[in-house]
Amino acid sequence: MTKKVIVIGAGAAGLASAIRLQHAGYQVEIHEKESTPGGKMNRLEKDGYQFDLGPSIVMMPELYREIFELCGRDPDDYIPMEKLDPMYRVYFSDTPDDPIDISSDLTELTRMIESISPGDTGGFLQYLHDIYKGYNFARDNILKRPFNKRRDFYNLSMFREAPGVRLVGTADNFIGRYIKSERLKQVMGFQTLYIGISPFSGPSFYSMIPMIQFLYGIWFIKGGMYTMATAMERLFKELGGEIFYGSPAREISIEDGRATGIKVDDKKIDADFVVCNADFPYAMKHLVKRPADKGKFTDRKIEGMKYSCSAFLLYLGMDRKYEDVEHVHNFIFNESLEKNMHDIFEGKKLEHASFYVYIASKLDPSLAPEGKDGLYILMPVSDLGTADYEWNDETIRYYRTYIFETLKKIRGFENIEQEIVTETTFTPVDFASRFNAYNGAAFGLQPTLSQSIHNRPQSKSPDCANLYFTGSSTHPGAGVPIVLLSAGIAAEALIRDDKATPE
Repeated sequence: MTKKVIVIGAGAAGLASAIRLQHAGYQVEIHEKESTPGGKMNRLEKDGYQFDLGPSIVMMPELYREIFELCGRDPDDYIPMEKLDPMYRVYFSDTPDDPIDISSDLTELTRMIESISPGDTGGFLQYLHDIYKGYNFARDNILKRPFNKRRDFYNLSMFREAPGVRLVGTADNFIGRYIKSERLKQVMGFQTLYIGISPFSGPSFYSMIPMIQFLYGIWFIKGGMYTMATAMERLFKELGGEIFYGSPAREISIEDGRATGIKVDDKKIDADFVVCNADFPYAMKHLVKRPADKGKFTDRKIEGMKYSCSAFLLYLGMDRKYEDVEHVHNFIFNESLEKNMHDIFEGKKLEHASFYVYIASKLDPSLAPEGKDGLYILMPVSDLGTADYEWNDETIRYYRTYIFETLKKIRGFENIEQEIVTETTFTPVDFASRFNAYNGAAFGLQPTLSQSIHNRPQSKSPDCANLYFTGSSTHPGAGVPIVLLSAGIAAEALIRDDKATPE
């Protein structure tokens, strides 16, 4: 008889794990509280403008393609992509007329570095050499495997074969060993924010993120990132899976130390296995009810863990095309980046802030009305548990004004406030209420050294049989390509356990 799996949540990792398990022969149901797929990988539609709600930068495209190839499909039929070059433009708020274009062409990248800091060129190439060796090892030995037992990590033979893998020190310090220019260090170091941690406190392990961009590039999926969500939904249904929208799990049913299904409202839905794609801290605190089933992840422990930054977002429908702004991805750095990062993770209201502007309609005009563009603006801010200020209308006005006053100094954005047709905001409060993101943390648990690899929640529950977790707060971490890897780890663990269980 075919065994049944319930997946809680149709986020990227939930969809990917459901596809893998359906393809492996299980009967899979996804129960999603919202009315659309994708979780944070969603879409906002308003007045003819369409915006990616959360993730927007496609890195490691092979991991996006892998889920379709696994099922014998051509990824180009589901997620047509194009590579961007330059990948993005960087502005510094104190020199807005002198932006830097970042290319994934190594020749162009080298010329850019030579133009900014000739003495750092050799160091940059040495950084690529050293960190690539570490990444090559981590890709197969850390990012794609579980660490269910301490001995899985504390394996000396593993680390003898791990050139370039450094677990002590910060990303900023590691990059600083090779690069002296503060501007170049900012261009490289800020990318730890893709997983919700500061380069000034995040482990040096994560300094491989800029290398992945520099060597492999950034891509754009036609229709924006939400295309990936709808493509996975389509594939899952083609394989025979079922998705139930407007079906919020209220509890994971656990009997005698074994997951037996979920409760939606007051109705019990039985299953042989449960895969939870709800944010792990939320799930342990609210969906796993009995203390004995929580194991070490008690409510007190969950409350005491460190959480990633959150984000303040503006989705702006504009009354014109932004021809003077040449790139889809644009980063605006404040020269006081270290102060900016410190204040985010100490909960201070930001006086020196950096942010990101994404104009997807430049590459896909169908995302805005004819002759118009939509602007997606994201500013990293403190999570709700850290912030020493409240999110209210005054706070929104404060950050909105900061963003516009900064953008007005950049060519093409001089009249931005007068060009807005429609406007929507999204705050840490919305991350918490819409996505059950604990403390409104946009990237889940902060990937500190004490919350990474073997110290991070794993895919397999250690305290409850037939219960698995996936998503940004579980190993290997946050970011779309990485949560796709977590889906593979969870699915493989379930299949392996099922095969090992006598009938």
